[in-house]
Amino acid sequence: MELDFEHCYRAVDSRDPRFDGCFYTAVRTTGIYCRPSCPAVTPKRANVTFYVSAAAAQRGGFRACRRCRPDAAPGSPEWDTRADTVGRAMRLIGDGVVDREGVPGLAARLGYTERHLGRILTAELGAGPLALARAQRAQTARILVETTELGLSEIAFAAGFGSVRQFNDTMLEVYARSPSQMREKRPTGQSEAGVVNLRLAYRPPLHASSLLGFFAARTLPGVDAVANGTYRRGLNLPHGTADVALSPGDRWIHATLRLSDVRDLAPAVARCRRLFDLDSDPVAVDALLGADPALTTAVEAEPGVRVPRAVDGFEMAIRAIVGQQVSVAGARTTLGRILTAAANGPNTPAPDQSDTEHLIGPPLDTSIGPPGTAPGVTLATTAAATAGSGLAGFPSAEVVAALPDSAFGMPAARRATIRALAEAVADGRIDLDPGADRAETVARLIELPGVGPWTAGYVAMRAIGDPDTFLATDLAARRGAEALGLPSTAKALAIHAEHWRPWRSYALIRLWRAA
Repeated sequence: MELDFEHCYRAVDSRDPRFDGCFYTAVRTTGIYCRPSCPAVTPKRANVTFYVSAAAAQRGGFRACRRCRPDAAPGSPEWDTRADTVGRAMRLIGDGVVDREGVPGLAARLGYTERHLGRILTAELGAGPLALARAQRAQTARILVETTELGLSEIAFAAGFGSVRQFNDTMLEVYARSPSQMREKRPTGQSEAGVVNLRLAYRPPLHASSLLGFFAARTLPGVDAVANGTYRRGLNLPHGTADVALSPGDRWIHATLRLSDVRDLAPAVARCRRLFDLDSDPVAVDALLGADPALTTAVEAEPGVRVPRAVDGFEMAIRAIVGQQVSVAGARTTLGRILTAAANGPNTPAPDQSDTEHLIGPPLDTSIGPPGTAPGVTLATTAAATAGSGLAGFPSAEVVAALPDSAFGMPAARRATIRALAEAVADGRIDLDPGADRAETVARLIELPGVGPWTAGYVAMRAIGDPDTFLATDLAARRGAEALGLPSTAKALAIHAEHWRPWRSYALIRLWRAA
């Protein structure tokens, strides 16, 4: 991937935070690499080299700047928008696939040989999959060293290193400090067993109340909740479960993670970032959408509206199917019945649910106060205690597929659709992970009985992270379009939406908010 030197240098000279995570500045005279917004004195042109990835900078022999913490920068928005092999690979590496399955597992998921995948990534990013995963391991290890009481040997294996020696050598190379030296700088008396507190950076602006309002209208008992400007939910992760609390702040999201297995830190962070769409470029999105006179006022009034995404693709697909042509009250009742049956057996009464908003349409209640820091929510610290906190991840595809008919409480045709989806996900015929091939996943979803373009598109937007999905037939979108003076028929609206490429998913959220 080519970087234009002049554009990059101007971004560094102006310390523009919008480019943090998009590229990295390496200074040959100091041997340090920084994010573009680093407050240090701007280096001379002759001493600067630009890299697409932190791994490429490390491969070039540079260590991370201690002042600007380039490894803590937001991720590049390119890896969210790109649907090609490189974009899919970066999303899978971020989710920890290389640490769990190795490069052979990553290559198999993408359908390439290890050698060819390495060539592709090196050509685009200046580093292969092992180097990219190594950079992530170093960041995970730094977080654990600085925020937990875990022993250094435990951290080494939790972060994915093969040995303590490899862990020590990597930390010295990347940060120019040993793990024990890094731990000396850690604040004392602020950590809790099983808990990781960290800040998730994003590119401002962030319209946090729209995200919290959207999630608040769709919470499920025992799965997620919104209160006091904080979103909490349970997670199913590769090695166990977790409970996360996310509180939007002015410059970052304050995250409190309670993990049953600290090896899941990297995938938990990746899923939290994806959930709040933290790697997007809101300035670029708003510039394009705001150029449409019909959306100008909305963009100016609410800059930084993000697409609420998902931590569990299967859960999002079930929500979409259950929510077809029903109110949120009916959908939440049905989903609550499924959750209860999965947890306690089919004869347990479903919890009572009540709400009046449309499941898929815009959140009408935008009265949630300005989000601040986490209000000190008390949660559990292990998998068993997570259940005591009342939050757990959504049931797996295997569990849902095995439920009896009485667990669903819906027409037979829709029940058959859910079963077909669960079986297809369980046996691997449909991939709803962030690294899935978007076009292939949509095509396979549409092949299921009872799944049409609307449902498949909704899943692509929220579960797989497609930034350019538009649901022209959606009733709430058409109402929003009418409210903004746009065409309200599906065909005319779809034609007009072509002006919003490649950010039609963001335009759809704004139409829902205008409805």
